[in-house]
Amino acid sequence: MILSAKDPALAQSAPPQEQDGLLKNGPPTWDANRDGVYTCEEWKSFADRLFTSADRNRDGKLDPAEFATVQKADATLADADFGYFDENQDGKITRKEFVDKPNAFILRFDRNSDCRVTGDEIRAAAAPKGPQGPAERPRDRFH
Repeated sequence: MILSAKDPALAQSAPPQEQDGLLKNGPPTWDANRDGVYTCEEWKSFADRLFTSADRNRDGKLDPAEFATVQKADATLADADFGYFDENQDGKITRKEFVDKPNAFILRFDRNSDCRVTGDEIRAAAAPKGPQGPAERPRDRFH
């Protein structure tokens, strides 16, 4: 999930009540170079390290108990669904299934599909949208 007023590039974001789950816990911890640009490569590197630390029995697969470690390791993964990562539905998540799965944060905010999420893209996605549907006509005292 990911904006923080401490990050000057993101300080002009939407109010907290308008932010979805991907925006509630400050900048993603996987921004390796701390430049405020979140890339697919940074995500994959982080996911690979996370997989290694969660795979306690070193069998190259995560079972549901090991996956719980993943959910606790990063706030953006707290509500992650085991089945989303377990592509073949065999009850285990391989390193490839985990690392190569598209990151929800990047899918949500990468407006130009360059596998990089910038502060501008986050602000654009978090900005309040215009009125939805026809505007209501102003009423006078007779209507």
